[in-house]
Amino acid sequence: MSGYADHLRSRDVSEHTARAYVADVSDFLDHAVHSTKLRQGSGDGQSAKSSGARIDIAAVELDDLRSWLIALDDAGAAKSTVARKIAAVRSFFAYGVSNLGLPNNPAARLRTPKKDSRLPTVLKPQQAADLISAAENHRTGVTGVGRRRKGGVADNGMDTSGLMADDSSTSDPAAADATTGDSARHGKNDPLDAAKRIRDAAILEMLYATAVRVSELTGLDRSDIDHRASMITVLGKGNKERRVPFGTSARRALDDWLAARELLTGPHSGDALFLGVRGGRIGARQVRELVHRYGSDDPSAPDIGPHGLRHSAATHMLDRGADLRQIQELLGHSTMSSTQIYTQVSMQRLQDTYRRAHPRA
Repeated sequence: MSGYADHLRSRDVSEHTARAYVADVSDFLDHAVHSTKLRQGSGDGQSAKSSGARIDIAAVELDDLRSWLIALDDAGAAKSTVARKIAAVRSFFAYGVSNLGLPNNPAARLRTPKKDSRLPTVLKPQQAADLISAAENHRTGVTGVGRRRKGGVADNGMDTSGLMADDSSTSDPAAADATTGDSARHGKNDPLDAAKRIRDAAILEMLYATAVRVSELTGLDRSDIDHRASMITVLGKGNKERRVPFGTSARRALDDWLAARELLTGPHSGDALFLGVRGGRIGARQVRELVHRYGSDDPSAPDIGPHGLRHSAATHMLDRGADLRQIQELLGHSTMSSTQIYTQVSMQRLQDTYRRAHPRA
C-alpha cells in the first residue's frame, strides 16, 4: 500500500484523493481477508489490519470485487461513494499490473453506478447575503440577522440591484479555532477573537465571491492575490491553475484581514493567506465549521458548508444572466456536464416560484 500511495503522489493526485483511494483499497482488502481463497496466513474472521493476514491480490477475481460491492450496498453506501471506491480499486490493480506483475486488472470490468440526480442545496440570494453579514455583525458586536445588503455589485462582478446588498495542538482543531460564547462572539477587548472574526468575514466573502473549493481557499498564499486586478490565482484539481475575480465587498474584507493577520502569525505561518489560531495555515475542517456556525444564525436557511456556497454562487450568477461557459471557467470544471447541473437548479427554482405564485398552477 505504501508503494501505491507513492504512485498516487507521483501522478499529482491531490492529497485528499490519495488518502481516499488508499482507504478505499484498504477497505476492499479488509473485506477480501474473509475469503479463504484469497487469504494467505492466519486471521480467520479478522481484518487484514488487525490479524496480519496476507492477501494474494493476484488471485482476486471479478466476483470477489462484486462481493465487496454487494456488502457496500447492503451497508447503505451512497452511489457516489461506491463510484469512488470502484475508481480506487481500478487504479490500484492498474498499478499492480504495471508495477507488481499482476496478470490483469479484475476491476476494469466493474460497472460504475450512475450517480443520483439529486440537485445541490443552495441558498437564496438574500440568505447568502445574511450569512456573510452574520460574520460582519459578530465582528462589530451586532446580534442576529438583519443587516441586509441591497443593490450594488456582487463579488462576482455582476449587477445585483434588487437582489442583495491546520493547525492546533488540541484534540479538536475546529473547536480550538471557533469563537464561542458571548464574549468571544461580541466582545471587542480580545485582539485574538477580533482577528478571528475579521478572518471569518473575509473567508465567507471570498468563498461566495469566487465560488472556489474549500481546498483551493485554504491553499491560497498572499502572493496569489492580484490586488490591482482584484483576482486570485488558485490551484484546482489536477494541479490546474486558474484566475478568479472578486469584487468590492470581498476586497474590503480581505484588506481588513491582511491588516489583522499579524495577530495570528506564528513560526509556521509562511505566506499562507488564512491562518488558524496556532498560526499555521487554516484547514478545511475549520472553514467548514465556521460556515455551519455562522449559517446557524438564520434558522430559515438550509444548513450548508463551503461547497454549498460554491453551488449558491454559481446558481445566483446563472439566474442573473451569466453565460454557462463563463461559469464553467470560473468554477474550474473540466467538462460542461459538471456545470450544467446549475441550469437544473435554476429551472427547479423557477418551477417552485411558479407553483407558489400562479393562481392556476
